[in-house]
Amino acid sequence: MPPQIQARASVSTELRTLITSRHAGVLLDTDEETRALSIVDTVGYDLHIPVFDWTVTQGLARRGSDEPPMYQSTKPSAALVAAAGLDLEAIFVMRDLRPSLGDPEVSRNLRDLLDHFDRSPRRSTVIILGSHPELPSELRDRIVTLPLGLPTDEEYGATLNAVSQSLILSRSANVSLSPLDANQVVSALRGLTLEQARQALAQAAVEDGVLDLADVPRLVDLKARTIGSGGLLEYYPPGDNDASLGGFARLRGWLGRAQVGFSAEARALNLPEPKGVLLTGVQGCGKSLAAKAIARAWSMPLLRLDAGRLYDKYIGETEKNLRRSLEIAESLAPAILWIDEIEKALATGGSDSADGGVSQRQLGTLLTWMAESKSGVFLVATSNDAFRLPPELLRKGRFDELFFVDLPTADERTEILTIHLRARRQDPATVDLAQLSAATDGFSGAELEQVVVGTLLGSLQRHAPADTAAYIAEANATVPLSRSRAEDIARLRAMAVGRFVPVA
Repeated sequence: MPPQIQARASVSTELRTLITSRHAGVLLDTDEETRALSIVDTVGYDLHIPVFDWTVTQGLARRGSDEPPMYQSTKPSAALVAAAGLDLEAIFVMRDLRPSLGDPEVSRNLRDLLDHFDRSPRRSTVIILGSHPELPSELRDRIVTLPLGLPTDEEYGATLNAVSQSLILSRSANVSLSPLDANQVVSALRGLTLEQARQALAQAAVEDGVLDLADVPRLVDLKARTIGSGGLLEYYPPGDNDASLGGFARLRGWLGRAQVGFSAEARALNLPEPKGVLLTGVQGCGKSLAAKAIARAWSMPLLRLDAGRLYDKYIGETEKNLRRSLEIAESLAPAILWIDEIEKALATGGSDSADGGVSQRQLGTLLTWMAESKSGVFLVATSNDAFRLPPELLRKGRFDELFFVDLPTADERTEILTIHLRARRQDPATVDLAQLSAATDGFSGAELEQVVVGTLLGSLQRHAPADTAAYIAEANATVPLSRSRAEDIARLRAMAVGRFVPVA
């Protein structure tokens, strides 16, 4: 893998340091071309170094100059040769070079250019823009990878100012934001690229003709849609979360204590913030609902990461998907990150596993983040198959607690049935819940919900009210998982003894 610098508060500072210390090649890992060019322009201005820009359509030209592009420089190899022939101190931004690096001629020309810069007494650097950080083997030790990362609050603020000025000049909308209001708008934009932030601000302003504090909920809603459209993460704002959790008394008690860890009093005692919990156990018993209920109880936004969607056919993209998801979660902190079915992303085997070691690298990335992150992101990992969880993940100290979610007890079934009856506008007092709870022994939470739903659908079909007998009849017609997969559940329960804390 190429050398990699973790992006910190200012990518401009990192890039300036690399150029000043005579690094001949840098890969800016980003999809935000316009933002990357702005950063390079700023660094070039600060260092008094001209910036040249190359695209496959325009060729090589000096940025900010009226001079035409260099003759016949649209070809990658020709552009690299032309850059070497200029023999001056400069920054060369190669926007479209990344897809051509597999060409032996282009790779050779690039290495020759890097050698030339290394020998030259002048500070010159070639910067490659691209979102696929995997480099050919012959270039990995020659080029430093610098992740651009998500924008800082200062960049969001500058974007807000630019959009505000544009709205005023074009008379598209009025702008009414105090400095404190602007801070809340910036908070609502965190997690978006600058282009996405511009689009969200413009849309929110044009819809009602004004950009003001009242647009913050609209911006949050637009952000949820934008993040969700990427296919990896689903965003649930605190106000949209109405999850109700039945049972789970021990988990709820633990969460009440853990929440204190976010307080100023805990920080004054130098107590660490809670890091996360792992929930595993029987399918359909409320692990997913518990993740939503935690976010609701703590009034935090919830990000759901579907572990099965992380995998990508392109080399390096799977690991990047995880890093990007963790980065978005940190930008929204304090927040809850829920990794659903985490076992799908992590291998129990070694680096020679069937996926070429991708899962093992995913595990390494996640474990490093869990150990080092102090961003205020609380991780909730859920798993339906505890036997596939790697032992490294279950080691003491990875999570604050490991919980096992079993089939609900009689009292918990009564509580769960009450929640689902009320959610369907039914009066629980009209049902003999004790009798129904006894009839649903061995049912999961999801199966209890289906008993209520199925009974009410039947009552609508018959044009007759649902009574206790109807609910019991529906339960008797259901074959719960505890009977159809009794051996698997018994194996799960045996594995959990002494390893996991029961939620009930």
